[in-house]
Amino acid sequence: MTRALAACAAFCALWAHSALATDAPSQRPNVVLVVIDDASPTDIGAYGSEIATPNIDRLAANGTRFTNFHATPMCAPSRAMLLTGLDSHIAGIANLPETVPVSHEGRPGYLGRLADNVVTIASLLQRNGYRTYAAGKWHLGHTAGALPDAHGFDRSFVLDATGADNWEQRPYLPIYDDADWFEDGIPVRLPKEFYSSQFLVDRAIEYIDGGQNDNQPFFLYLPFLAIHIPVQAPQAFTDHYLDVYSTGWDAQRQRRYAAAVKSGLVPPDTVMRELPVGLRQWASLTDEQRALAARSQAVSAGMMEAMDYHLGRLIVHLQGIGAFENTLFVVLADNGPEPGDPGASMLFRAWLASVGYSTDVEHLGTRGTFASIGPEAAKANAAPFALFKFHAAEGGVRVPLIMSGPGVRAGQQLDAFAFITDLAPTLLAYTGTSAALPSAPPMGGHSLLPLLAGEAALVHAQDEAIGMEAAGSAALFKGSLKLVRDRLPFGDEQWHLYDLAVDPGETNDLSTARPDALQEMVADYTAYAAKVGVLDVPVGYSTTGEVGARMLRALIHRYVWLLAGVAATLIGLIVWLPWRVLKRRRRGAPG
Repeated sequence: MTRALAACAAFCALWAHSALATDAPSQRPNVVLVVIDDASPTDIGAYGSEIATPNIDRLAANGTRFTNFHATPMCAPSRAMLLTGLDSHIAGIANLPETVPVSHEGRPGYLGRLADNVVTIASLLQRNGYRTYAAGKWHLGHTAGALPDAHGFDRSFVLDATGADNWEQRPYLPIYDDADWFEDGIPVRLPKEFYSSQFLVDRAIEYIDGGQNDNQPFFLYLPFLAIHIPVQAPQAFTDHYLDVYSTGWDAQRQRRYAAAVKSGLVPPDTVMRELPVGLRQWASLTDEQRALAARSQAVSAGMMEAMDYHLGRLIVHLQGIGAFENTLFVVLADNGPEPGDPGASMLFRAWLASVGYSTDVEHLGTRGTFASIGPEAAKANAAPFALFKFHAAEGGVRVPLIMSGPGVRAGQQLDAFAFITDLAPTLLAYTGTSAALPSAPPMGGHSLLPLLAGEAALVHAQDEAIGMEAAGSAALFKGSLKLVRDRLPFGDEQWHLYDLAVDPGETNDLSTARPDALQEMVADYTAYAAKVGVLDVPVGYSTTGEVGARMLRALIHRYVWLLAGVAATLIGLIVWLPWRVLKRRRRGAPG
């Protein structure tokens, strides 16, 4: 089926979907939970993006779009909170397994896998008669008992890593020996013909079709690899963005700002924070650097469009089997745009060359190439919010949330604060599933159903304190106020206070003007940190520094024999050269 036909079929399915959008589900609904990796709200057309995402946009048009939804600034903690309804520290994954300081490893909250007493929504839905499937990035542990098959999923095909190549089974960082994919808890090899978004939707369809005769509703967890690095996409999705980003990061930043205002994501008088010190200016780049930067963003946009296209194939399939009209779609991102630019490291570039990755601009995004957008583009894409992934500023934690399905009002925009731990209790309430398990910690979020139904203006009281922490960056929300602390190099490791209702760009620090509020919220954060078991990161810690150190150790370990050979050769030369010189001198000495 061509892209145009697929889009048309998806539109027809979504139009039928909207007819049911004001009616409560008459039978137990299916649930499709979609996670986009590393995306801002304005990466989606429904929030004003220049990227084509027609299928997600129609879900938004026929459902509800949230403008004030927050996750954590890191993928694994967000995913743990999404699937359990618990704070990431209680769930066992307070930091990325790849960036946990050595002093934290194995401590409660820093296990690198879901804690033993944690129960996922998949387990609860499975107990309630749902068929449960997962296809995509897991990143919640791959030791015995840590994979989806041990956490309530009947069928699963998942990657357990921060990311991987999208065209073949290979790691994207030297800290990994391989890209570890698992099906139903068993290590597997990918097929020769593979593109991640296409394959994951194919697998999801296969799992859904395999359970059709059971007459049970299904829960599908579909966490795409898009748009995590390496950004890769078929050229057909990339080519029409080649000129879009050639005007540079400042133009992109203004484009996203205008889109956010026009879509209602932020008020028209929102002020954007100045660019962080240390970011490159577009004018300072060479022509070759500009071409690479523009093409990298085009590939990222193409990767997003490709993901949306394949999600459209799933929609068309569900419509074809009569399951779409009774399916709730939930679409969100785990954190803001990815600023990482591994290619800036000489060590990493050497590794890329050694394993055969290319950064050739002309073919960027295709099989065998490696690209990332870097911090300047990440900042532009997150606009009008401050900073990006790994930071508790709004650019790292305010993410899209779209819900569409039976019982969800069409064309609705909700501006009330919502948090990622709210989704688990929401889905349980929506499906009529009990979360009462005496052995499990109680969920910390609130169901969003009263908001969706128009029965409440808020689900979090104005005096309720909601905290988060990941790798030393932290925030606490209370009403419209936000207390936030970000680590170096883009933060200053100090507490700041903002009123997000009038200042979503976090430009007017109220710490001096409202010292009582600052003191109260710092006390609230201290209580939160003690309750969930936050451990302070060591002095000098940074996520990039930790990954860099792990890369160096991995490369030394991998090439130890080569390094030993080089060292032996150098030592031999050091010994041999003086001996050779001395011998020549003796030959020339008078007798």
